[in-house]
Amino acid sequence: MSGSTVRISIGLIVSCVLAIQAHATLRFYVATNGNDGWSGHYATPRKNANNGPLASLPEAIRRARSERKHEQVEILLREGVHVLDEPVLLTAEDSGLTVAACKNETPIVSGQSEIRGWERVEGKTNLWHAHVADEKLKQWNFRELFVNNHRKQRARTPNDGFFHLVGNSVGGESNKVKYAGGDIKPEWAQSGEVELIAHQLWAGSRNRIVAVDTNSHGITLGGRAITENKEDNGRYYIENARDALDKPGEWFFDVKTGEVFYWPEAGEDLGKARVTVPHLSELVLLNGTARAPVHNVAFRGLTFADADWRLATNGYCDVQAAVFVRGAFQGKFVNDCAIEKCEFVRLGGWAIDFGSGCQRERIVGNVMHDLGAGGLRIGDMNRKAAFTTPAGQCEITDNAIHNIGIIYPPAVGIILFHTAGNHVAHNEIHHTYYTAISVGWSWGYKPTPCGTNIIEFNHLHDIGQKMLSDMGGIYTLGLEPGTVLRNNLIHDVNALAYGGWGLYTDEGSSGIMLENNIVYRCGSANIHQHYGKENIFRNNVLAFGREAQLARTRPEDHISFFFTNNIILYNSGALFAGNWSGTNYVIDHNIYFDMRPDGATRSVEGGTTWDTWKKAGHDVHSIFADPLFVAANKYDFALRKESPARKSGFKPIDMHDVGVRKQFARTTKDEID
Repeated sequence: MSGSTVRISIGLIVSCVLAIQAHATLRFYVATNGNDGWSGHYATPRKNANNGPLASLPEAIRRARSERKHEQVEILLREGVHVLDEPVLLTAEDSGLTVAACKNETPIVSGQSEIRGWERVEGKTNLWHAHVADEKLKQWNFRELFVNNHRKQRARTPNDGFFHLVGNSVGGESNKVKYAGGDIKPEWAQSGEVELIAHQLWAGSRNRIVAVDTNSHGITLGGRAITENKEDNGRYYIENARDALDKPGEWFFDVKTGEVFYWPEAGEDLGKARVTVPHLSELVLLNGTARAPVHNVAFRGLTFADADWRLATNGYCDVQAAVFVRGAFQGKFVNDCAIEKCEFVRLGGWAIDFGSGCQRERIVGNVMHDLGAGGLRIGDMNRKAAFTTPAGQCEITDNAIHNIGIIYPPAVGIILFHTAGNHVAHNEIHHTYYTAISVGWSWGYKPTPCGTNIIEFNHLHDIGQKMLSDMGGIYTLGLEPGTVLRNNLIHDVNALAYGGWGLYTDEGSSGIMLENNIVYRCGSANIHQHYGKENIFRNNVLAFGREAQLARTRPEDHISFFFTNNIILYNSGALFAGNWSGTNYVIDHNIYFDMRPDGATRSVEGGTTWDTWKKAGHDVHSIFADPLFVAANKYDFALRKESPARKSGFKPIDMHDVGVRKQFARTTKDEID
């Protein structure tokens, strides 16, 4: 062998070794019985050796930073509750890190503290109390309490329902409201911790009571209670008054004495129960920069739990969708991050919160529930900033999001702000107090970076629950060229006063395709366009809207929308609602059927007969005919073979795998071994 051949062979060997090293995995284990003095490279303690898993996730991250060379790094968490003293903070140097559950295990990353030493309050058999010994926890002034992982109600009055404000403000001052009768006690202002929580159409506020004037029945609050969407005699309730602790399941924390009180529910034994409160409001922070983004970080198979909500001195006043509340899991300038098959539970704000500069995230197969605010938010609310630091191209699929908005009812299941190119598919969102999916954040016709978002195969139901008003199963805003809403199953959207709509193209919504959706049993109408330009509604099934089937609010000088090849089946309410004046909309080739006995002779809109409607150029080729669904009374909207819709050009809608798909649902079987 020649010398040159030897040199080439050695070079190849060195290259192979370096390549292997570059792709090698540096692995650390973390266990609740671990020790931060150990190596962390073993899943269990080693016999006859001072070695085994680490005790804390922060220490594992520190070790990963100090020991990694070119390796991929994995931190694997064992079963149990891993309590954080402060949020996990990752920066660009942590790129390439995977934090995951060990196979078949369900570790919990938590911000909880346990309250121990419960005793009965002397002379009150129903009431228990405990002293909070931890000074940091006292100063935190926790706002949530859980018994055996079940959320409990902070002392509230009235226990059920609401009080009602008188009018909507006092002298136009945004921090003053009026109360009725004896609903408010003057001493509540003296404590400085009693809160008034108001609901106003699609928004809400939460403020401390600062002063009470019994003569004028006026309340001065710590911050704004009135937004531009003023609601006369709006609903409100009081929270965190000690004398409101009058029902099983309620609790109160006296921040001055450090004493917490709880009235147990039936079957709860505080001598055995585990009572926890959160001591953090954030759990994970991915803090990149425009020049040094965090990239290729993954979280798999973990549960993120027990984060609090905070209240500023000047309170909280929403404009819409609880957008000023932040998430327990936050990211800014993050690229190619994955959150897969995780659970988010017992949180005071949003679950996941990706802001400026976040691109190509994978948020797949997660469960988000028992949330103070919403499930997931993507993008920047600031339109101008979003042009320079865009967020988008995220894969958001197969997530189950439910029972949200517990602290902030206007919160949304998934909200996309000024962001483009996202794929939101196969999610199931239900039991919200407001909209399920919201897309866009610009009112009117200003240019935005929002567009080309694909929203498909989502199952959205039990939305609104008659708590707020003016909402949609899917809600859009502003210019959104290339955005498509298709093959979504939406039903049971119900508002309090008005506006329980299935598909809701609100102010300025334009350039959107809405096709192949099935929408039924919505309180106001199955589709509502407020105003917009050239949206296309085609090949949808709209059934059983209670007040109306299709609504339009504002006529404009341009074509509002194209509404063609849809099937509308109804048995109550009107066919159309709102303002249908003018001719700047195209509506034709649809099938309508009123199931009531005299349905065929009913008016189309505002007393207009069907013949007059057609003579005006509308629905010239549309028909009134039974579409012959397989079982419409059971909400099976497949077409029979003899359906007239098959001859009209209507295409059957594929709903066989709408919602979360089994192969992507959260399990522990696929995590790292």
